Amino acid sequence: MTDEQEAAAHLKRRKPRLIERPEPEQVLPVIEAVLFVADQPVEIGVLARSISAPRDEVLRALDALGERCRGRGVRLQRTGELVQLVSAPETAAYVERFLGMEHARLTDASLETLAIIAYRQPITRAGIESVRGVDCDGPIRTLLARELIEEIGRAPVIGRPTLFGTTVRFLEYFGLEKPDDLPPLPVDERLDEGEEAAI
Repeated sequence: MTDEQEAAAHLKRRKPRLIERPEPEQVLPVIEAVLFVADQPVEIGVLARSISAPRDEVLRALDALGERCRGRGVRLQRTGELVQLVSAPETAAYVERFLGMEHARLTDASLETLAIIAYRQPITRAGIESVRGVDCDGPIRTLLARELIEEIGRAPVIGRPTLFGTTVRFLEYFGLEKPDDLPPLPVDERLDEGEEAAI
């Protein structure tokens, strides 16, 4: 056999095979492996298509993976249609130090602004300032720079002011798996049922 024939035979043996749908008991480990190597949140639909599994089967596997990860060093984080594996909140300081990502703590003003955005999103700068009672340019710049908040649209009012909301990084920073995991506000701080958040 010539060198060319040998090389061709080698390539033929290495030809990628068609990836078939995993067996039901393999869906969870396959999803875990895919999320482990993903460098950003993955849409659930994309995940289902990439492993050739039905969406409902993927959702069940994600629920099981989320339960399996509790109490471990990694957690499954879900934000709407996005899902990813993240480090557990109690390990964050160690991971940040290892990666050289230690940040100064957020100021009280930034934390107040972030809390207002988290509980009343989407909200405009004027809405935040009406709750805080002071200018919030500095805290908003800080929160945008740290990627804890983002511009998520424009309010449908005159001037079309920017609406702010929290990000996936916000969930990571505070160790939340999904936005619904925010602790409830004390009763006296909740909006009255008929009252609307300031735009």
